[in-house]
Amino acid sequence: MPGAADADDVGYRGPTACHAAGISYRQLDYWARTSLVVPSVRDAAGSGSQRLYSFRDIVVLKVVKRLLDAGVSLQNIRKAIDTLRSRGVGDLAGITLISDGTTVYECRSPEEVVDLLQGGQGVFGIAISGAFKEIEGTLSHLPAEAATTGEELPAPPATGDFATDDFTGGDELAMRRARRRAG
Repeated sequence: MPGAADADDVGYRGPTACHAAGISYRQLDYWARTSLVVPSVRDAAGSGSQRLYSFRDIVVLKVVKRLLDAGVSLQNIRKAIDTLRSRGVGDLAGITLISDGTTVYECRSPEEVVDLLQGGQGVFGIAISGAFKEIEGTLSHLPAEAATTGEELPAPPATGDFATDDFTGGDELAMRRARRRAG
């Protein structure tokens, strides 16, 4: 799905992006107006126009939310996001962000994560591939929109572990627990 969802001519409206990233519309609007996360498919062009966010944009929104929830300052989040913004979807999937609450470190291998933790630096980590899976599951039953025509595209058929009718957009650990309880 990331390939199809990340096409330049397909985007997701603000409410859909909010639902998939687990943020409020107010946060989304503020982050767009302050250029923290700007929609790459289509930005707002005056009153009444709709922003369209790509799959990658929604992944970045989810990462921003997780960093904020962990207490990382907006200034340090901006630095991390500037680095992520330059990456393609495939590159993002291989990154784990580790933070000590002040600085955000980018790790591309398990060895880098271990080295950082052994140095006493890490406090928490965000595996971006986990955010991918969560967002894929959420977007699998939500409509996309064609950027050029504004025509709503049908939600793709549900597939994979995360495409369930009762998916609530929770974190990956909560989803694993739910799957384990379900047997």
